[in-house]
Amino acid sequence: MTTFVLATANPHKAEEMRAVLTPLGVALVDRPDDVAEVDETGETLEANALLKARALVEATGRAAIADDTGLFVDALDGRPGVRSARYAGEAASYDDNVAKLLDELGALKTSRTARFVTVICVAYPDGTAFCVSGELDGEITHARAGDQGFGYDPVFVPDDADGRTLAQLTPGEKNALSHRARALVALSEELARR
Repeated sequence: MTTFVLATANPHKAEEMRAVLTPLGVALVDRPDDVAEVDETGETLEANALLKARALVEATGRAAIADDTGLFVDALDGRPGVRSARYAGEAASYDDNVAKLLDELGALKTSRTARFVTVICVAYPDGTAFCVSGELDGEITHARAGDQGFGYDPVFVPDDADGRTLAQLTPGEKNALSHRARALVALSEELARR
């Protein structure tokens, strides 16, 4: 079994990552409590994921896995994008970010298309690293629906989810089609090649 230190302290992300990777033979160790959050100063999802993975390797001396996810909305010229987690401000909650997104889209009836992109990077103590990604196309709703998931899930309807938001899917359904699940499958395939 391959083992990595997990860079995220987000319990929702960690749960999703474990649900997909554990059956594929990948074990994830929680980030040590004494390792601080990494400032996401990169201009891209890949840059931020690499920053986080390399910081964990430096702090622990062990191989690490990190991800960064963004929601790219076409009508907003790709916003919130790389700033998705901080869209409504540095200390914004999920609710704050969703409220800002819905407010900015307003009553727009067309062109609510969007895509989630997750980049996952693995870094090793020898300095090598690699990244994979997964995407999920869909559209933004006019109102929240569902109580599963987190983040923008209540307002994102994937193209292949029968009109339901990610927050209306069961965890199993979400893990079978989400952007993060697609990136995790790509990760497992890349690890198998190495």
